[in-house]
Amino acid sequence: MKSFESSFNRLLIVSYRLPFSFHQREDGIELVQNSGGLVSAVLSMAERMGQQQGGVATKIHWVGHCDPAFRHIEPSAFENETFVAHPVFMDDAVHKGFYEGFSNDMIWPLFHYFTSYASFNESDFDNYQRANTRFLEELNTLIQPGDLVWIHDFQLMLLPDMVRQLNPTATIGYFFHIPFPTYEIIKLLPRTWRQVLIKGILGADVVGFHTPDYVQHFLQSVSEVLALPTISSRIVLPDRSVVVRDFPISIDFNKFNKSAQEAAVVETRERYRSLLPGNKIIFSVDRLDYTKGITFRLQGYERFLTQNPDWHNKVTFVITVVPSRDQITQYQEIKREIEETVGRINGLFGSIGWRPIVYSYTSLAFTELMALYTACDIALITPVRDGMNLVCKEFVASRQDRQGVLILSELAGAAQELQDALIINPTDTQEVADAIKQGLAMSPQEQEQRITTMQKHLQNHSIFRWSNDFLTAFDEVVSQQPDLETDLSIQPFITAFRDARQRLLLFDFDGTLAPLVDNPANARPSDALKAALRTLAEGSNLVVISGRNRSFLERTLGDIPLYLVAEHGAFLKKPDHDWERLDLSDSDWVDPVRELLTSFVDRFPGSSIEEKETAIAWHYRTATDDDIEGHAIELATQLRATPSPIPLTVIQGSKVVEVKPAQHSKGTVALKIAEQTPYDFIVSIGDDTTDEDMFRQLPNWAYTIKVGPGVSFARYRLARQRDVEALLQRMSDVLVDA
Repeated sequence: MKSFESSFNRLLIVSYRLPFSFHQREDGIELVQNSGGLVSAVLSMAERMGQQQGGVATKIHWVGHCDPAFRHIEPSAFENETFVAHPVFMDDAVHKGFYEGFSNDMIWPLFHYFTSYASFNESDFDNYQRANTRFLEELNTLIQPGDLVWIHDFQLMLLPDMVRQLNPTATIGYFFHIPFPTYEIIKLLPRTWRQVLIKGILGADVVGFHTPDYVQHFLQSVSEVLALPTISSRIVLPDRSVVVRDFPISIDFNKFNKSAQEAAVVETRERYRSLLPGNKIIFSVDRLDYTKGITFRLQGYERFLTQNPDWHNKVTFVITVVPSRDQITQYQEIKREIEETVGRINGLFGSIGWRPIVYSYTSLAFTELMALYTACDIALITPVRDGMNLVCKEFVASRQDRQGVLILSELAGAAQELQDALIINPTDTQEVADAIKQGLAMSPQEQEQRITTMQKHLQNHSIFRWSNDFLTAFDEVVSQQPDLETDLSIQPFITAFRDARQRLLLFDFDGTLAPLVDNPANARPSDALKAALRTLAEGSNLVVISGRNRSFLERTLGDIPLYLVAEHGAFLKKPDHDWERLDLSDSDWVDPVRELLTSFVDRFPGSSIEEKETAIAWHYRTATDDDIEGHAIELATQLRATPSPIPLTVIQGSKVVEVKPAQHSKGTVALKIAEQTPYDFIVSIGDDTTDEDMFRQLPNWAYTIKVGPGVSFARYRLARQRDVEALLQRMSDVLVDA
């Protein structure tokens, strides 16, 4: 495990909850520090940061919501030997809409794939924004240069960007503790909501999720919603990049392992076992929630009892449900369903001397929890969706005897780590029943082998490694922001370019050699890039292959000895030659297309038509309609259905829909040029859908490079147009130095 070298002065934690609970006593308020995994990890981080700064650990500042009933407490009461708590108070109506509404009745069910439970209430979203602003107000009074701000979970998705806007140089981390779903789920959010939420997260320098799946889901949503490029694990913004990785949260392994033999735990464990003499014990504990799949679990156990009567009177399922939100009708219904199922199973199979299920609706003290972890023969942990699930890790860590069987849902994030569990689909009651039977029959030797393997993993991936890995990523992103954002291995590429005898360079114009601008007539490459192109053209066959018309390309680049290809392959101009028309199609297809495009210009102010010699295009970069991309798709669909005397191609590019004859394309011209000379180095760079023809048709050994986001046939990617300029400058420098 690589240890971070802290460059941060203080650690500022921001989460919905403070690390304390408050208890009203006769003599005043008692402050009780929580002992959860996040608190333990943060304490460890602060201690190491203090050691590396040559002193004792500094106190951790923690910003979190607090009940307004404690508003009157002196600020000094929110501090102990390890934490300085900064309470965030807010109006009851704002808190209700923010926490109970948007956070728990919208994000929670939606991101756990319970889409029908999600409440899309606009006033709740307004309160979510207000609540995040209240956190910002408190946090902004604390931030100093050199601080590390670490923001946690789905209640505060807007906060990283809010902090970034007010503190552009701040160092910000964000960790998402629940599943991040596929884009198909994110797409259910109103467009403005999804944009604001994802943009909010990207205010951070490092964004963490539990599993690689969640990382990929988030990256896809960023690409779809904000059209930002991704290079490896970095999302590239115009002025910086954001590292996005999986950091699977864990537990304090030693705490759970050592506690197994504490006197109070041993005494409680023996008492539980004496109440169920001779019976195998199956145990599960969950907070009351629809995501936990408790009813499916009970049905799986019922199926096991039905199919295995020889196990009657020999096994007991001890199930504890921890109260949560039971004032909510939906949760009351879940509780009722669980209790009815328990009663039915006990009624069907139980006898005077045997209860198949021992059910309790209560919270468990740590000693009771440890006693049940270490007394049971099977831990049945089967949520239908869970970001990680630490209960299964606690169970494995607690087993000093290296006995016991873990049955684990494949839909829990932990299943990607604990592969030696019996992994099941939680909604498949037959699979649950079979796993119970397999677990009860498993030999002590196999149990020991499985538990030992999982314990080694947890020892190597503890809560302290989780926090350490997160901060290590911070050190990397802060110290290693690359000046050229690409997944191309630069040095081998430059070496191949330098050593080649015959070089072919194929470059798009807009978005590649020149930045995209609102008025296409104003697009120009920088003076530095033009100088680099001139050098490259002297030592290579350089082709600019564009959708632009002939006059624009000649006016803009005509002073450089290069090949020009206009209108997506309709015209070709070799150095020191006149233009050659490659597309000989008649233009009798244009009128009906023009008529349709004109109707869209009338509908959407700010859009316009551009007529070229062999093509016609609808530009909508400056159109103001909120759903203009949807209307562009509508137009493209209608164009493809428009009758034409010749085959046409409809091109959906960056803020443009273009129609041209299908005879020629960038790909056909690029391939024709490539085949005329035995080139030993070919590079093709482009940013638009029209460039995919080039990428697809060139030899598979060629360097094909996509600029910006989106799915591509290209082998490599450059994040931004300015990265193209940086790459071409390096190529130019090689020729100058040769």
